[in-house]
Amino acid sequence: MVVKYLLPFLVLLVTTSSAWAGLNIQHWQTSQGARVVFVENHDLPMLDLSVGFAAGSARDSREKSGLANLTRHLMGLGAGIYSERDISEKLADVGAVMSGHFDADRAGFSLRSLSGEVERNQAIDLLVSILSQPRFDAAVLEREKARVVAGLEEAATKPESIGEKAFQAVLYGDHPYGLSEGGEVESVRGLAQDDLAAFYRAHYRARNMTVAMMGDLSRAEAEVIAERLAADLPRGDAPPLIPAVQVNTQGQEKIIPHHATQSHLFMGLPGLKREDPDYFPLLVGNYILGGGGFDSRLTNSVRQKKGLAYRVYSYFMPMRELGPFQIGLQTRRDATDEAVRTVREELARYLAEGPSEAELTQAKNNLIGGFPLRIDSNRKILEHLAMIGFYQLPLNWLETYTPQVAVVTREEILQAFRSRVKPEALMTVIVGGQPDVKAALGAQ
Repeated sequence: MVVKYLLPFLVLLVTTSSAWAGLNIQHWQTSQGARVVFVENHDLPMLDLSVGFAAGSARDSREKSGLANLTRHLMGLGAGIYSERDISEKLADVGAVMSGHFDADRAGFSLRSLSGEVERNQAIDLLVSILSQPRFDAAVLEREKARVVAGLEEAATKPESIGEKAFQAVLYGDHPYGLSEGGEVESVRGLAQDDLAAFYRAHYRARNMTVAMMGDLSRAEAEVIAERLAADLPRGDAPPLIPAVQVNTQGQEKIIPHHATQSHLFMGLPGLKREDPDYFPLLVGNYILGGGGFDSRLTNSVRQKKGLAYRVYSYFMPMRELGPFQIGLQTRRDATDEAVRTVREELARYLAEGPSEAELTQAKNNLIGGFPLRIDSNRKILEHLAMIGFYQLPLNWLETYTPQVAVVTREEILQAFRSRVKPEALMTVIVGGQPDVKAALGAQ
């Protein structure tokens, strides 16, 4: 069919001007209590849609780690009258694409379809079945458990995966953010159909759903679609809030031996909520410290001056509760202690001095200049809409992004960094490294 080849071509035609011009975010609740955000855009005959639930890995227990991820995944592999193959074929027949998304906070599905009534309705019917009638077939469950377990076992041999998992555990301890998104080998092996069904019933409810839509629809048509998506879900209540993250005042260091030729360094602490008032000072400040590639201080000191790493980075990941501030790099085993020392020295210097006016100007110009690339398609705008809807951010968040970047001051950056990034509280994980790296860590 021609239609299945048409959609990818149309996606390439969406430009910054067409996607951004006249962006007007509308919002409402369905009669079942689901939140909806919607942007009407008739530039292309296309619909982009996302549904999200507070059903990420932070809703797992330690005993059933991996349950949230497996539940969302299997929902798309058989629902109602549709088998896994039926879903795949019916999507292909109308040129639609469905994918899943999952992290610690949220889980859900994204759908891209042509906006014609026939194509749109068939794609949405499939999504309605997935949301309201997942089958959790026994044979599919066993197959997917084996696949997940194989992936976890493979990841346990790779230094970067080992470090990421250990860093997350050190950072968050017993908090739900400390749980691995994919789960643990033994916990995944023990999951049963009843576990998935119970998790689904507890979390996939109308009042726990956020719908984001953008495309060739009227407001009336969008309202009908949102009602269809929520109609067969129980109203329920949203699950309880994730507990607040407690930030340790004393850092820890963990060295994990590994035969890799390079050491992998992870350093940081919990640092930023999604709706944090210091979001923009931390965004701009981090660009200068380690988020700006070759423009960053960490790259200048670690790579360009000393040649200790090909790439060094830092970032804040905002989440419902405090997401991580993280610095990372890979270096030669015999250079591990020097790399650790250099990172700590550069961070201490940044916290003491803050950015220069030249660095601040360059960071603002690059962030503002690069912003159109973050919203140059319906799909990218949909990702922002889903974020705005799920975290209940101001509807003008996209409109005010560049003005808020533009007014960040050096003093605001210093205040925000000094209040969030305490050198004595940094958690450090190194996979590999030399025996004397412990002394280098303790000497700072």
